[in-house]
Amino acid sequence: MPKPDTMPHRNNLVLFLPLCFLVLTSVAAAQNAAPNSAGKSSAGDASPAPATSAGQSGDNEAGTFVFHTGVDEVVLHATVVDDKQHIITNLDRTAFTVFEDGKQQTITSFRHEDIPVAMGIVIDNSGSMREKRDRVNKAALNLVRSSNPQDEVFIVNFNDEYYLDQDFTNSIPKLKEALEKVEARGGTALYDALVASADHLAKEGKLQKKVLIVITDGEDNASQENLEQAVQRLQKENGPTIYAIGILGDERAKRARRALQTLAERTGGIAFLPKTADEVDEISRTVAHDIRNQYTIGYKPTTPKSVGGYRTVHVDAKSRGYHKLVVRTRSGYYAGQEQAAGGTN
Repeated sequence: MPKPDTMPHRNNLVLFLPLCFLVLTSVAAAQNAAPNSAGKSSAGDASPAPATSAGQSGDNEAGTFVFHTGVDEVVLHATVVDDKQHIITNLDRTAFTVFEDGKQQTITSFRHEDIPVAMGIVIDNSGSMREKRDRVNKAALNLVRSSNPQDEVFIVNFNDEYYLDQDFTNSIPKLKEALEKVEARGGTALYDALVASADHLAKEGKLQKKVLIVITDGEDNASQENLEQAVQRLQKENGPTIYAIGILGDERAKRARRALQTLAERTGGIAFLPKTADEVDEISRTVAHDIRNQYTIGYKPTTPKSVGGYRTVHVDAKSRGYHKLVVRTRSGYYAGQEQAAGGTN
């Protein structure tokens, strides 16, 4: 299936999305030029605020968070757990050491706050998901409710094709309506749907932190991309973190499990493999908790980004009082391939 320049909506009005984006951009510019009498702003409408320190954060007058990064910085979103898999949230900058291609890097920005995220919820709409969709939809909405209220979320439903059924919003009713567009049929083009969703995040997402949550019950059997090609596309600079939930049967579990674990681990996320759809709601809350308790670490690589190529990344954390800490973040990235639209928010 040829890749569209924009994610197709359910009604296939492919030209509708860029047109709306231009209109919304013009409206947002007008709103930023005028005083906001209500004192209220969305994450996508924020005007730049002065940084409180290099690479650190600042708030504009309307209270919307803005995160400033240098153009040469690599930004990592990292979760830290102890040997009992408890999330550790009280570390400071000195606890972390960053390595790129085995060479220690100098941390240039650091913070640990709950910041808004651009999030895509990508849900399998193939025939085998028919009986699971009600529980999956409920879990997806509870994930959004448990997340930062300034998050911007879009919904993609996929079978052997994929559709953008709701563009970026934080409206629960709109997200609910999109999730209910169930046409459980056809195959599973998981990799194509993830790559297209990542492209949409890069081109249209205004927030620096990006996440994709994919829920499926089977192995990819309809994509043009294979697993390694999809992973490479997802490992661009500032690419999304993948959280995968696989409700897999025993017969096809091995290959599907490997695929979901690879997608998650390479991008700094987690793959969950529940036995039934009844567990998905609890998992969704775990994912929301993980996203809201990450450290944001920036560094300027000693090898310029202009050199290009793949870079491995590893982060260590050590702190008094903890026997062993494990840092989960992306395993690497392809330098010079960032496609950020919003840039530094």
